[in-house]
Amino acid sequence: MFEDDRPRLRVLLDHFSLVEDEREQWRVAHPLPEVLLLVVCGTIGACDDFDEIVEWGEDNLAFLRRFLPYHHGIPGSRWLRILLNRIDPDLFSNCFISWAATLRPDAPALVAIDGKTSRDSHDRANGRAALHLVSAFATRERLVLGQEAVATTSCEQDTIPLLLERLAEKDRLKGALVTIDAIACNAKTAQAVLDAGADYLLAAKANQPGLMGEIERFFADAPANLTSTVTEVDKGHGRVEERRVTVSTQIDWLSGDRRFPGEYRFPSIATIVKVQAQVYEKSRQSSQVRFYISSRSMTALQFAEAIRGHWAIENSLHWVLDVTFNEDAARSRTGHGPANMAVVRHFAINMVRSHNDKRSIKLRRNKAGRNPQYMAEIIRA
Repeated sequence: MFEDDRPRLRVLLDHFSLVEDEREQWRVAHPLPEVLLLVVCGTIGACDDFDEIVEWGEDNLAFLRRFLPYHHGIPGSRWLRILLNRIDPDLFSNCFISWAATLRPDAPALVAIDGKTSRDSHDRANGRAALHLVSAFATRERLVLGQEAVATTSCEQDTIPLLLERLAEKDRLKGALVTIDAIACNAKTAQAVLDAGADYLLAAKANQPGLMGEIERFFADAPANLTSTVTEVDKGHGRVEERRVTVSTQIDWLSGDRRFPGEYRFPSIATIVKVQAQVYEKSRQSSQVRFYISSRSMTALQFAEAIRGHWAIENSLHWVLDVTFNEDAARSRTGHGPANMAVVRHFAINMVRSHNDKRSIKLRRNKAGRNPQYMAEIIRA
């Protein structure tokens, strides 16, 4: 390993070493850190399946040996698939979360949580549904902070608190504002966010008809001195969107002590928010009204930024994974392979983004696959 490589890669390789390898060590020809470094580098270099990763590794073996020995060369694609199927996904996910925290030691200001399905990861022969992963995304830094797979017998509502618990270790969410869509608008999720040392901003939609109806009536009748409003306009690609964000901290009526079936008491609620959006596209016009609750008191302008930032998880993560990393076309289906390869893609997207240049993520991946020096710059960044 070159001396200038060692300090920059030590953190990544140290985190890889935390993943337990259950194989008998005297029989191991390809140590786990070597395999994981190969898979991550291959994924960075625009390889979307194991066959492509092996081809890239064989062409760039001299580059990989700058960092680890690879005494027995590159493992075959079949062996890569078997090994990725065996790794404990919870342990690998913890490894990723721990590593991601070193990229930005301070608690992120805004964290968006949302779920995504890898469509081609289903295994119909064995009756297994496609992998559904809940991810946490630092919207300002555009970094994946962690992920949790939704169990086949569970749902996002039960998985989000587990992800929050993982991220809460060592106060990694302390001081953050966590934004989640309406599926998690319940007291359990709100308390899990607070227990993590963060504040929540939850969307209230038709799945909470009573709550949404009461907030809607309040804003319809509230005098001007109980609310504050800001208006934003976004223009681009032949589309104009005007958003009017209104907030109120007058929530005594909402946080009262009520006991009845289906009650919606939320811990530490401080603010309610109304967003009116008007969208103009050529000859079409549409409108939408959304409502939110939050445990944090902020200005209307600050809430407008947080709500707009939440959709970065769709545009800057899910869209990139689908279009640039071809995640929906991923064919890994057996064992723990789908969950572990999802973590690998999160490793890769964080590392590609950490290399700051003017190229798009797609061009960075393609260049890294062709140019070992550029790949080295990315994994050192």
